[in-house]
Amino acid sequence: MYAKQPKKLLILNILDILWKDSDQDHRLTQREIGEILRTRYGMAADRKAIKRNLMDLAEFGFDIEYREVPRGGAGEEEENTILTDFYLVRPFTEGELRLLIDGLLFSRHLPHRQCRELVEKLEGLSSRYFRSRVRHIARMPGEQEDNQQLFLNIELLDEAIEKRQKAAFHYLEYGTDKKVHYRTRSDGSVREYVVSPYQMAARDGNYYLVCRREGYGDLANYRLDRICDLKVLEETAQPFTSPEERGGQPLDLAAYMREHIYMYAGGSCRAKLWVSRSLISSVIDLFGKDVVFSREDAEGVVVSVYANEMSIEQFAKSYAPNTAVLEPPELRKKVGDMLRRAAALYDE
Repeated sequence: MYAKQPKKLLILNILDILWKDSDQDHRLTQREIGEILRTRYGMAADRKAIKRNLMDLAEFGFDIEYREVPRGGAGEEEENTILTDFYLVRPFTEGELRLLIDGLLFSRHLPHRQCRELVEKLEGLSSRYFRSRVRHIARMPGEQEDNQQLFLNIELLDEAIEKRQKAAFHYLEYGTDKKVHYRTRSDGSVREYVVSPYQMAARDGNYYLVCRREGYGDLANYRLDRICDLKVLEETAQPFTSPEERGGQPLDLAAYMREHIYMYAGGSCRAKLWVSRSLISSVIDLFGKDVVFSREDAEGVVVSVYANEMSIEQFAKSYAPNTAVLEPPELRKKVGDMLRRAAALYDE
């Protein structure tokens, strides 16, 4: 039980009760609020004081729902209605909170401790009843190492993007010893990347920096969890405007993500592919609904897509023999040559 508190805290305690103990399925009467005030906070308050503070909270902007019930046999000096079934409307519905929590749980690069802390913060946005129903947090793997660097990278890159400044970092990659090492040049020296950062994006459980590397024309994508020794430079970033990138238009992240389904760097192209009917859902999932279907028959369909060229290559290789590149001819030849070389490895 809480220690007895001064009357001036009454409105804050009522708000705390609504936040912790009410939701659409668990509404509170004024009598129940008064009982919680007495047992939990050591405060005595009559119905009129409770009602007045509830109305003050609503006037202050808190979204409080309630019902008005006609009072039977009310006299001239008595109120004609009783206000009851109070609850606080949350910024997020329970379904939205579960969606956010599931997104954290399925993120492969959030360590167990950090993930649990974020989930607990999200749980705090609802009532105690929601928290008691979240069970799958206990099934998270606990062996991941903490990766505070990921959060630091996000903060620093957000600063660089906001201020339109360049950033520099080293990049990590795995070796055959199953440990991460600095990416190096051919002479063995550690390679430093100086980039103009434009956006951060999530794809398939990974977080990427979309940027342009100094000295290169095409955009590049780097995994945030593999970036280390990141620093924001004083040098102004190269603006995202060039003849090669959509006629000098600003970065359209949604379009960029649709075209770069595997987050490969490089330019985009219009291509036609034949796909078996079993792949139609996969085509829409990966390339979006802007694709154009034609020449449909019982076996398959021709689909026209506009996407990153390397992504189209990867799709064609991953889903062979249920797909084939038809156009452009150079891409068809390139993919065909790669698949023939791959098949030759199995013939040896």
